[in-house]
Amino acid sequence: MNRTAITMTSLFSLCLATGASAQVSAIDGSADAAYGKPLIIQDNSTGFGNADLGAIDFCNGSEIDSAFGFIADGMLHVLISGNVESNYNKLEIFIDAIPGEGQNPLLGNNSEIDFNALNTMGRYEDPDTGEVQPGLTFDAGFDADFWLSFTGGPGAPPKKGGEPGYDTYLNYSELLTGGGDLANSGYAGPGGAGAKGSLATENGILAAIDNSNVLGVIGGDGIDNGAGVTTGVEIAIPLEVLGHAAGDDIRVCVFINGSGHDYLSNQVLGGLGGSANLGFPRFVNFEDISGDQFFVVPGEGGGGDGCFGDINDDGIVNGADFGSLLASWGFCPGCPADLNDDENVDGADVGLMLAVWGVCP
Repeated sequence: MNRTAITMTSLFSLCLATGASAQVSAIDGSADAAYGKPLIIQDNSTGFGNADLGAIDFCNGSEIDSAFGFIADGMLHVLISGNVESNYNKLEIFIDAIPGEGQNPLLGNNSEIDFNALNTMGRYEDPDTGEVQPGLTFDAGFDADFWLSFTGGPGAPPKKGGEPGYDTYLNYSELLTGGGDLANSGYAGPGGAGAKGSLATENGILAAIDNSNVLGVIGGDGIDNGAGVTTGVEIAIPLEVLGHAAGDDIRVCVFINGSGHDYLSNQVLGGLGGSANLGFPRFVNFEDISGDQFFVVPGEGGGGDGCFGDINDDGIVNGADFGSLLASWGFCPGCPADLNDDENVDGADVGLMLAVWGVCP
């Protein structure tokens, strides 16, 4: 028996012994097995710099490579894979969780949270000239009723000198259908990176970043592919904060914005299909761009699959699925056994299968 066969036999024995179930671990900026496959993958290279430092905190580029998400135990879980440059660029997350409510386009009379971020992106009428700047316009069928913004950069230097640390901040606000400053809003921070640096707001929103990605899209404004990235910004939001009704899908629009919320990049999900940066947000109309610039988190079930890891769809992840994984070992783009979508079936996929071993949740 060759070394590969010995290794596979040992792994199979370990699988039978574990009986692990899919559980969500601490919010840490990494896509656990419970997320399943990505819901959507980036198709545009980044105009905000290709990240290549590989550190969990400080980063030299901003990109959105994919999105994972599921609803479970009264929480919306979303992982936006990629990087947020440590110059206080913003990852903007708009959520449509309540059918028939929300804003499209974004209004100019919202909460002034985070130095008037929302109104910087929203509608504006010049009192002197009467010129109307329409406000960020979403695709038809997307009415934003909640917003979050995640950012990070150098913190204040330690009191005793030395290099400044890495600080992160999270801001959020409801988006009432008619606007107005009665919307609930707030923030958390400073935090740091990973689980130890995670942020928690007073209403139960959790967030964390792992900025270590060096894969995904490259710099530029052409067509690209962000597959295979599983670290980035992770958010967990209580459904009651969103006003979400059980069973409803949740729509999410995310993009990278400038540090003043005033320069929308070409990193948007859904992707732009090969585009330069879009510019001042209040002049951007996603309806004019091909495809949907949002993705959907299913109201029932979790992740990209009905049951992650259950290759033969029999309701249980067991030896039969492991056998299918072994049979697909090696380069295998698009095959069901490629659980992390990196076009190879290997030890990483074995690890993901181990984590969800047993009866499907």
